[in-house]
Amino acid sequence: MSTQTDSATNTASGLEAFDEEWQEWHDAHERHRAHPHGFLAVTHLHWLTGDATRLEGAPGTWSVDADVVRVVLEPGESLQQDGVELNNGTVLELGPIEERGGINRVSGDTVIEVAKRGGEYIVRPRNPENALLRQYQGTPAYTPNAAFAVAGTFVPFEVPRPTTVGAAVEGIQHVYEAPGEIRFKLAGEELALTAFNGHAPGSLSVLFTDQTSGKTTYAANRSLSVVPAADGSVRLDFNRAVNLPCAYTDLATCPLPPAENRLPVAIEAGEKIPYERQDQK
Repeated sequence: MSTQTDSATNTASGLEAFDEEWQEWHDAHERHRAHPHGFLAVTHLHWLTGDATRLEGAPGTWSVDADVVRVVLEPGESLQQDGVELNNGTVLELGPIEERGGINRVSGDTVIEVAKRGGEYIVRPRNPENALLRQYQGTPAYTPNAAFAVAGTFVPFEVPRPTTVGAAVEGIQHVYEAPGEIRFKLAGEELALTAFNGHAPGSLSVLFTDQTSGKTTYAANRSLSVVPAADGSVRLDFNRAVNLPCAYTDLATCPLPPAENRLPVAIEAGEKIPYERQDQK
């Protein structure tokens, strides 16, 4: 009897620790998301062309040509880099910028993001007074459930595969390098997810939808980061599946999952549809 009691106590203690670790992780993720100059602070999305144009929310006149962004500031307008004024009376040149890369400049309280998405250059002012950020009340999520933290195996492709996917905005596509796929079992089914290289060295990122998408979770995509061990083993904790910026704002250019990552099971774990999009269910 005591052995059974000890086992039950250890199980309860383990689940409590699992819940606490998830809560700490999600609290940290929420703090990062609500950064004063994070994506919730984006006020506009401008696509640059060869024609010099003034952009709402940003100082100066902007254009792009031959992979170089040019900015002309009028008297009294300011852009800063590391606290140093750049308005020296000449044309400012920024770039070239690699795909999915970006640089930031500062104008008053606003960070001006200049980035390259789908081969095009964009400018996104980020102001901490943006209503989306000021009114942000957190993101709802499923109660942590250890049943959705499963073991998997990363299986590399013979050579990495360039993989083209759509985007949350019309007219552009993203091309990612897929080094392999992650195979795992969930709800009695053998499943696989094409993985892209993650932001951190050695990490992988998977974009997916499932049978909750458009019902309780955001319709277009969710994301999960994983780190394979040297032997290819990996832990897929879907409780840590998060929304991308496009779940909150139309001013994002998020990639969509590849077709094979549309899972035929309901993953009732991780982040749900944001409060800001509840009317779109």
